[in-house]
Amino acid sequence: MSTPSLHFNAFVWPNGYHESAWRVVPDDVRGVLGLPYYAEIARTAERGLFDAVFLADNLAIAEYRTAHLPQTQFDPVAVLSALAAVTTHIGLVGTGSTTYAKPWELARRFATLDHLSGGRAGWNIVTTITPLAAAAFGEAEHLGHADRYARAGEFVDAATAVWDSWDDDAVVGDREHGTWADRDRLRTPRFHGEYHDLEGILPFPRSPQGRPVLVQAGQSAPGMHLAARYAEMVFSGPKSLESAVDFRTRLHAQAAAAGRDPGLVPVLPALMVTLGGTEAEAKAKAKRLEDLASPEFRWQNALYTAGLDPDGFDPDAPLPAELWSGPGSVSSRAEQLFEAARANPGAPLREVALHVTGGAGQFHFAGTPEQLAAMILEWQDAGAADGFTIMGSTLPYELTAFVDHVVPILQREGRFRTEYTGATLRAHLGLPKPKAR
Repeated sequence: MSTPSLHFNAFVWPNGYHESAWRVVPDDVRGVLGLPYYAEIARTAERGLFDAVFLADNLAIAEYRTAHLPQTQFDPVAVLSALAAVTTHIGLVGTGSTTYAKPWELARRFATLDHLSGGRAGWNIVTTITPLAAAAFGEAEHLGHADRYARAGEFVDAATAVWDSWDDDAVVGDREHGTWADRDRLRTPRFHGEYHDLEGILPFPRSPQGRPVLVQAGQSAPGMHLAARYAEMVFSGPKSLESAVDFRTRLHAQAAAAGRDPGLVPVLPALMVTLGGTEAEAKAKAKRLEDLASPEFRWQNALYTAGLDPDGFDPDAPLPAELWSGPGSVSSRAEQLFEAARANPGAPLREVALHVTGGAGQFHFAGTPEQLAAMILEWQDAGAADGFTIMGSTLPYELTAFVDHVVPILQREGRFRTEYTGATLRAHLGLPKPKAR
C-alpha cells in the first residue's frame, strides 16, 4: 500500500513566526499592513501546492506586544476573502472564537468565504485564551478553561445546524414557474442548547463544501476531546518526535471511540523552519534571530500565552505558587509555564520564562532542504504527522525556500502532489463533502 501524500499549511504571521523576524527582513516595516504582503505568501504557498494558508487571531492584545512585535490582527475572514480573489486553489483557514462570537453570525461569515472562494474555507475553532478579550467585548470576566470548552462543542453543533439549513439541491432555478429555490428543501434550524439558541436559515444556499473544513489546535485534554469529536484537520505543537507520535495516537483513538474514521483526522504539527545552503548557514541565521530576542518579551509572552496579564506580575519575583501548585484544568500553554515553575521553585519569573519554549514555535528546524525533507519523511513514517504547518521564521523568505527546495525533494520521493487534483480544501485533504443533517 502506498504512503499517503503529505499535507502542508502555510502559517501567516507578520514578517515571520520568530519574534525577531521583523528586525532582520529588509522589507518596509509597515508592509505587513497591506494586502500585497498576504497575497505574496498565499501565491507562494499555492505555487508550492500547499493545502492551505492559515491565519491565527488575537481578539485583544496586551500593550507590551506592540513594543516587540508587528501587530496585524485583522479580521481573518476579511483577509482570506481578499486572498480568494488572487488565488485559485489553495485553502483559506481562519480563526474564529466560540467564546466571543455567536454561532449564526460565525457560520454566515465562514459560509460566505466558502462561496466566494469556490469551496476553500476552513474554520480554526478556538475558545480564546487571553482574558483581555472579555473587556473588549464588554464582558465582566473571561470564562474559565473548562467552561469555554463546554460551550465550544455546543457552538459547533449550532453552527453546523446553520450550515445545513439548505439542502444541496434547494436551488432549482425554475424560470417557467417562477421558483428560484424549493422551500421544501430548507430546514430551519431551531437550536436551543444549554449555552446557545438560534433559529433562522442562512440568507443564501449551502456553500460548495457543505461546511467549511473544521480545524482545531487545542492540546489540553478538553481541546483533544473537542478535536476528536469535530476536527477535520488538527494543528499541534509537539516538543519531539516521540510526543508527536503519542499525541496523534491518542487523538486518533479518541476519534475512533467517537465513531469517526481516524484516517479523516489529519494531524499537521507546527514546524518553524530556517533553511540554508549548508547546515552552518541555517544555524547562523537561526542564531541571529535568537540573539535579537528580547528577554523582556519572553517573560511577558510566557504569561500572556498562558492566559495571564503580564502587567500584574513582578519579573524579578517567583511565579506565585498558588498558580502552579494546585489542581485544576488549565490550557496546555499555562501548563508549560507551570511545569517550568515547578522545576525551578523560587527562581524569578524572568528566569523561569527562559525554560518556556512552548507553543507552536517550540520546534524550530534549522538546516538544509535535504535535511528537512528527511525529517519530514521520518515523522510521517513514524506516525507522528500527516504533514506540517510550515511557519517560516522569516516571511516570505523561508516559505519561498521551502517551496523552491524542499517540495521538489518530497515530490521526487513520491510523497507530495505534483498538481492539484481538486478544487476545494476538502478535496486537497481527501475529505468527503458532509451531507446536510
